[in-house]
Amino acid sequence: MRTFATTAAVAGFALGILAATTVGGRADDSKLEQLKSQGFARLAIANEPPYTAVAADGKVSGAAPDVAREIFKRLGVADVAASISEYGAMIPGLQAGRFDVVTAGLFMKPERCAAVAYSEPVLCDAEAMLVKKGNPKGFKSYEDVAKDTAATIGAPGGGTEEKLALNAGVPRDRVIVVPDGQSGIKMLQDGRIDAYSLPVLSINDLMKKANDPNLEVIAPVQGAPVYCDGAAFNKKDTALRDAFDVELAKMKESGEFAKIIEPYGFSAKAALSTTRDKLCAAK
Repeated sequence: MRTFATTAAVAGFALGILAATTVGGRADDSKLEQLKSQGFARLAIANEPPYTAVAADGKVSGAAPDVAREIFKRLGVADVAASISEYGAMIPGLQAGRFDVVTAGLFMKPERCAAVAYSEPVLCDAEAMLVKKGNPKGFKSYEDVAKDTAATIGAPGGGTEEKLALNAGVPRDRVIVVPDGQSGIKMLQDGRIDAYSLPVLSINDLMKKANDPNLEVIAPVQGAPVYCDGAAFNKKDTALRDAFDVELAKMKESGEFAKIIEPYGFSAKAALSTTRDKLCAAK
């Protein structure tokens, strides 16, 4: 299922300032001019609060799209349009030109950094598991799931949690691809999976909505690294990425960045504590 929605924003950024401040001197701004001309930038999102969300009326929100919306507004792009995508389809879609940018909690990894042009860090989080109350199987890590030969774990297809489980030794047939959060909750409640894994903030959001006292959150997952995402651009669009970074840096310095993401539960300090280069080089 794909959902498409647009949200109006006010244009307002001087191209001359961008040219003067973009890394590496005056950038080839043809992509930015294209977006300004068409009137919107196409975002890929996952509908995974608080990273991304689509309300019943179609309004796109969440920490990542809200940051992108403000930055594109500053760059003179009047609207953003969001398409819901599975994580595994985001980078191929970006490379194929179906999206202009991914703003979806797509954590930076060396292999992803080789495939896309990331902005500087935006949102940082740790991993969590949702289990039955009392954690009957005693899970503290993905390795614990691997050791229990009867245990299954649910995770988004193509996402970080799926890869972490597989790398920890959980067999492919015991890592169950779950299309969305509500499906993950239902599968856990029905006993079709023994754990459901997402970032801490996403799991906490699901728990709040489910209001089910028979479920419990295990966080952070032992041995799982803390990750940060960034806005992901096509490798051909590094000038657009650089322009995005200029405005992102200004917002971080002014405190406007914190005002956008911290109400969602994210830490601006965490995003300021690391860099794209460090995250892309991490093993």
